[in-house]
Amino acid sequence: MASNPESPAKFFTLLSYVTLVASLAHACLGGSGSESAVTDLSLISAEKVKLDLYYETLCPFSAKFIAEQLPRIFDNGLIDIITLRLVPWGNAVVRPNKTFECQHGTYECKLNTIHACAIAFWPNVKEHFRFIHCVENLIYEGNYTHWETCFEALALDPKPILDCYSSGYGSKLELMYAVRTAALQPPHQYVPWVVVDQKPLYEDYDNFIHCVCKAYKGTLPGACNHLGIESAPNKADHIHPHPVC
Repeated sequence: MASNPESPAKFFTLLSYVTLVASLAHACLGGSGSESAVTDLSLISAEKVKLDLYYETLCPFSAKFIAEQLPRIFDNGLIDIITLRLVPWGNAVVRPNKTFECQHGTYECKLNTIHACAIAFWPNVKEHFRFIHCVENLIYEGNYTHWETCFEALALDPKPILDCYSSGYGSKLELMYAVRTAALQPPHQYVPWVVVDQKPLYEDYDNFIHCVCKAYKGTLPGACNHLGIESAPNKADHIHPHPVC
């Protein structure tokens, strides 16, 4: 029977591939095979859970959620399994002339736009969330007109954010968020509107960590260790709905 000249090439290609995979695995595991290394590899390989928050800045319940609940994602490794997306638009509406009107007045439109600028110019979630958390904490305390003090408190340069707002670029960002909010399925009914992997949590938004941990397919971080595995909440199960705007 005639020999196949392609066989050696295929064999060595396969051998090289196997060697490469083994080398990568050894590098990722630190050559030790330890349990902690395996955990790190699982966290890298599993797809992150998408956590989206649709909100408006002067809604007191949005402010409370951002000030008190959302910071928990930075505890015990939870942020490592989450892709957080903040959408500062809420119940605002676009006028025919492409300006917009916000539920809590013109100052809310300004702060929504400031948030949009912060997200755009500090794309790292840990950076823009620090600023947004500071602003919303002031709002929750009733001191929303002092929001600019967050720049100094966090040692942040205010110029790119203020320029973004005054130039009109922030308004373009807000119109983008308007389109994103309008595309929600099912449509949002109020704010805060929390979505985990495209599934809204309705009034059970405070239970978002349970839902994130349940949705994640890899090795769970420490923040998930003490949570039960019962079914995630649904709209029909609500007994004590949270306040919303």
